[in-house]
Amino acid sequence: MGDKSAKKKQFIVETARKVFMEKGFKRVTMKDIVEACDISRGGLYLYFENTNQIFMDVLRMESEEADDVFSDNISDDATAADILILFLKEQKKELLRKKDTLTQATYEFYFENDLSKKDNILKKNFESACKIIEKLIEAGVENGEFICSDPSGCARNIMYVIEGLKISAQTIGVTSEMVDREIMYILNTLDVEE
Repeated sequence: MGDKSAKKKQFIVETARKVFMEKGFKRVTMKDIVEACDISRGGLYLYFENTNQIFMDVLRMESEEADDVFSDNISDDATAADILILFLKEQKKELLRKKDTLTQATYEFYFENDLSKKDNILKKNFESACKIIEKLIEAGVENGEFICSDPSGCARNIMYVIEGLKISAQTIGVTSEMVDREIMYILNTLDVEE
């Protein structure tokens, strides 16, 4: 794919992301994306066959951007506790964001599509986050910042709490205080002082 083609595809994905944020996944049609991008139907079908393909690229882009934002905010002298707290604060920001979020669209997409394990970006991101948190906890235990006998189990638990909060944010609502209470519980479990 040439540079011009790659830029056009990137433009479509970025524009489609806004449409998915606004409408969710289920209500978005190829026509909606054509109109938002101000391109022809043929121009869109040159790059994508359907909204599923577009949304998969949106999820990939989201994942890359989230990794970049997180790693850009880590200082060179950050401790394991600093990094874990930063991660949890970033999650809190995402949880409390009412607009410009793909959470609803993402859950609609996964409920509607039976994706194989190799295509399940949500699962890959979850497992990757668990591994990173596990390594972080292990490093914190090693240097005396954390107390934890099961870093793998603790990391999974942290991610399940975050996923549960994401669903709660979309269904019953969460407040800053509710998220803080869960974050403090996680930190207290590791014997970390914020």
